[in-house]
Amino acid sequence: MKKNVTIVSFPGTNCDHDLEHVAGKLFSCPVKTVWHRSTSLENPDIVFLPGGFAYGDYLRTGALAALSPIMSAVKEFAANGGTVIGICNGFQILCEAQLLSGALLPNAHGTFASRWVSMEVTGKSAFTKQVAAGTLVSCPIAHGEGNYFAEENVLNELERNGQITFKYKAGENPNGSARDIAGISNKAGNVVGLMPHPERACESVLGGDSGLKLFDGVFAAQ
Repeated sequence: MKKNVTIVSFPGTNCDHDLEHVAGKLFSCPVKTVWHRSTSLENPDIVFLPGGFAYGDYLRTGALAALSPIMSAVKEFAANGGTVIGICNGFQILCEAQLLSGALLPNAHGTFASRWVSMEVTGKSAFTKQVAAGTLVSCPIAHGEGNYFAEENVLNELERNGQITFKYKAGENPNGSARDIAGISNKAGNVVGLMPHPERACESVLGGDSGLKLFDGVFAAQ
């Protein structure tokens, strides 16, 4: 049975169509895109918060989007065990909404980062169910504020609980993130955020398809 997918779109979101293509065209899942002013997620199995520049990234990235009406429904869905995945700006929104720990700061080198990187799967979550630890996934990044930060005690807890689900390959940290973090999950593993864009690495014509292995687990029938 195909998973029902809901994609949340905010003013400035620009990666919603990428996810629509992956979920709808490559995996043949029913897809609905809901506007941030909505209060209903339309009965999904999986919710995606895509990349982009929600509200133009005024204030802190994701801070205004975290206050959008739809986020109450996202929080309720996550609290009930629903799978929520935030990519790039979506990761920032999940942190600002306190669905994930920590914050995303401006890149350490002070410039926008746009290139392919390799990240290693380091923990189990809804996005890594069928991917072995140590697997490398190559995909693009495109962000100016992807420098993951958390207090030392929080970082230690994330490590201890296996909540650091993705790390940049040694020597490839593009933004100065603490402990080379590329993505994390909540304790239950059903809420996941990551900065690189696996949805842009699902077809060889785009430069590589290693992102498919992540979506394989997400969209697999239960």
